[in-house]
Amino acid sequence: MDRRTFSILMAGGVAGTAAPAVAASPRQQAHGFVTAATEGRFGERTRLFGGTSPNDIKISGQDTGGQLSVFEYVGHVPGGPPLHVHPDQDEIFFIHGGDYLFQIGTERRRLGAGDTVFLPRGEPHTFAQLSEVGRMLFMFTPAGDMEAYFRALADLAGPPSEAEEAALFAAHGMRRLGPGLDPRVDG
Repeated sequence: MDRRTFSILMAGGVAGTAAPAVAASPRQQAHGFVTAATEGRFGERTRLFGGTSPNDIKISGQDTGGQLSVFEYVGHVPGGPPLHVHPDQDEIFFIHGGDYLFQIGTERRRLGAGDTVFLPRGEPHTFAQLSEVGRMLFMFTPAGDMEAYFRALADLAGPPSEAEEAALFAAHGMRRLGPGLDPRVDG
C-alpha cells in the first residue's frame, strides 16, 4: 500500500475501512480533586452488611465520563459476593489489608496486603474476606452501573435471597453464576 492510500484510510476517507472514532465522553471532571480517606465522593457514604462495612466511591463515573469508577472497601464481616461475571467491564482489586481468597475462573488464590487482581470483562470470579477486617481498593472500567448497584445493596434490610441477588445483578449489568466462597469452609 502506498503512502497516499494509507493516509486516506487512516483519515477515514474510505467508508468502513478505518478504525471507528472514539466517542466523546458525556461529562468529565475538568479539574483534579481529592477524596479524603474518611470520605466518599460528593460526601456520600455507602455502608454494606447492615452498615458495618464502608464501601465508599472515591472516583465516580460522573468524574470520568463513565470510563472509570473507584471504590474503597473496609470489610468488618468475613465473606463476599457470589460467583459472578461482568460482561462489559474490567475489574481491578488492590488489597490494602486482611486476608482474602479469590476465585478467578476455576483457580483459587489466597491474597493479602499488596496483592493486585486484574479481571478482564467476562471472567467469572468471586472472593471471600477471611480475616475479621479487610481493606481493598477496587475499580471498574468502564464505570457501568456499579455505583447504583452498591447503593441498592446497602439499602437492603438484610442479605438478599438468591433470586433477589440474581435480579439485582441483572439490573446492574452483571450475571450471578453460583454461590460465593464460604470463609469457614473454603478458607
